[in-house]
Parts: sequence; C-alpha cells; structure tokens
Amino acid sequence: MNKPLVMTPGPTYVHEDVRRAMQQEVGNPDVEESFFEFYRETCERLKELLKTKNDVIILSGEGILGLEAACDSVIEPGDRVLCIDNGIFGNGFGDFVKMYGGEATYLKFDYRRAVDVNVVENFLKNDHNFKAATLVHCETPSGITNPIADICKMLKRYGILSIVDAVSSIGGEPLEADEWEIDVVLGGSQKCISAPPGLTFMSISRDAWNAILKRKTPIIGYYCNLAVWKSWYEDRWFPYTQPVSDIYALRAAVDRLLQDDLRIERHKNIADRVRAALADRGLELYPENGFSNTVTAFYVPDGATFTDIYNIMLSEHNILIAGSFGFLKDKVIRIGHMGENCYEDKILKTFAALDKTFEKLNIDLRNKLPGSR
Repeated sequence: MNKPLVMTPGPTYVHEDVRRAMQQEVGNPDVEESFFEFYRETCERLKELLKTKNDVIILSGEGILGLEAACDSVIEPGDRVLCIDNGIFGNGFGDFVKMYGGEATYLKFDYRRAVDVNVVENFLKNDHNFKAATLVHCETPSGITNPIADICKMLKRYGILSIVDAVSSIGGEPLEADEWEIDVVLGGSQKCISAPPGLTFMSISRDAWNAILKRKTPIIGYYCNLAVWKSWYEDRWFPYTQPVSDIYALRAAVDRLLQDDLRIERHKNIADRVRAALADRGLELYPENGFSNTVTAFYVPDGATFTDIYNIMLSEHNILIAGSFGFLKDKVIRIGHMGENCYEDKILKTFAALDKTFEKLNIDLRNKLPGSR
C-alpha cells in the first residue's frame, strides 16, 4: 500500500534527505569526540532558527518532555505560576505546574480567540507576584497563534520568567527568542521541522538558568532535570546516551529549513489560501481571530461526521487529515500546512479530495454561509 499524503498538524511528512540522514552509521555518542561536536553544531543551527544566543539543548523525547522538564526544573513547591490559558495546551501547562508543587493561577480567555495583550497587562498591574508564566505560541488543537512577543516582554518587565510552548510554530511563524525576551522556548522535531517524532529542543536564558541552578529545593527526578545539562559540552558528558539517528535526522531537517529564506512567507501565504478556500466552500473556521499559519481548524459541516470524512479521505484518496481532541473531539477537522506539508501541490490535492468527499456524502456547501453555526 502506498503511504498516504500526510496533511496532519504533526507528525508531518519527512523528506527523503532527512530519512537518508538516519541511515548513517551509528557509533558511540558517549565517547566519540566527533559526536559531541556534531551535537553542539546542531544546537548552533537551532539557535539560528530560534534567533537566540542563549544555550540550546536537545532532549530525547517528544515535545511534551520539554514542557514537563521546564516546569520540573524552574518551578519549586509553593511557587506561584501564571498559566495563560486560551486552549487545551495552555490549560494543560497548569497540570505540570501543580505536579511539581507550584500554585497555578489561570488567566483564562475565550478558546476561539487569541490571548488579549491588554487583558494580560491589566491583570499584571494588579497581581504580578509570580515566579514564572506559561503560555503557548500556537494552540495546535484549535489553530490559534498567540501574540507572545508582547506578552513575554511584558512578563520580563515584571521579573516573571516566561516558559513558551512553540512546538507547532517554530519554523512556520515568526519567532525571535532574544528580541522577545523569552526565557525558555521549546519545540519538537515532528512539526514544522519535519523530522521524525521523538525529540524536543529548547533555549534557556541566563535568568532561567539562575532559577534552575539556585533553587532552594532539589529538582525532582532525573530525566526532566535540566540542571544536569548545564556543562555537558565542557565536561564532554551527556546525561544519558543520545539517540544518534534521530539527531542526524533533526540536523538534516533543520538545515533544509534554514536554507529556505522564504519559509515564513510561504507558511503565511499557504495559510491564507487554505482559509480562503474554506470560506469559498461556506465552511466555518473554528478560530475567530489569531489564525495560525501552520494549522487550520474548521467545523465539521452539518450532515457529516468527522469519522465519515476521515475514512473517505484515507480509503479513497489516500490523504491523512486530522480531527482534534478534548472538547473539540469530533467537532473540527484540522489541516496541517506546516513544514513539508506547506506546499501548493499538496494543498490543492487535499482540497480536490475534500470536494469529492463532501460530494459523496451529499453535503451541499454552496448554501452554507460562514458564521451560520
């Protein structure tokens, strides 16, 4: 069976160059000087992508590992943490905060809208006694991108550390870790990077390192302990054996992305065209604003179910699309236009198949107006 065209918001299609990189011979990363240098050089390439001079490390585990490791390492029992919540992952950050003894204060927003900077500012004027704040750049389940540049700069003015989940935005949305004064920004290999799933990476600022290394209480556990990474290069010592093949693939994928000077413009152009195509068909977007340039979520049209649409798209057109989860399960369809998914030919093929799918299900979209739900 031919592999389907993967149009999900991660994991995304992995280019042949990246797959080929995984085929390189594997030595012993614990003792080979050449691998220490390769790892460091890969981190330097990630710095270019994140636009930062801060330390960057790569961890062996999917992007959720980065969220948990940041919370485990920065947050101590009793620390007040502001969880900026306008979606499933923004809300979920609070679970990690509480898991490691922090006191989570949720600043909640409409889940169909981007975070309102003015609301954050007014909140902080009255209550800013927080050690850290957690926030999400792109809420993948709902297709919303938040204005983290203004928010992180604001947090820094109040001396609050920022921990940003940018797993679904890095490489497809503008992001400048140093200019925006982000303390911890974390990404994953399988989204816009278009490498195989299994790695998370993050940049860590000087302020964040101070919080991690000068704690009053020890960090719980080991695998999520970022402190053990502080001098890995000077000591020529990894906290655990590195997944060599995955890092070879990550390096190849990051190099491909950095060679594309128009990657941000390409993602925005494709995202605009996806939303226009949905509007032309009378389909209703889930978000009301803050539209993501890497993933679009739209309501399942009346008269069909997500399962019906998914099954026909896969079985008859060999295209893999996504639903969502949590409160959005079975309510929305998601198209991932990130990384290697973000090309015109793939989008056109996807919409041609969607049209045939709706026709087979006798769904007449012409008379359905946006906003009619």
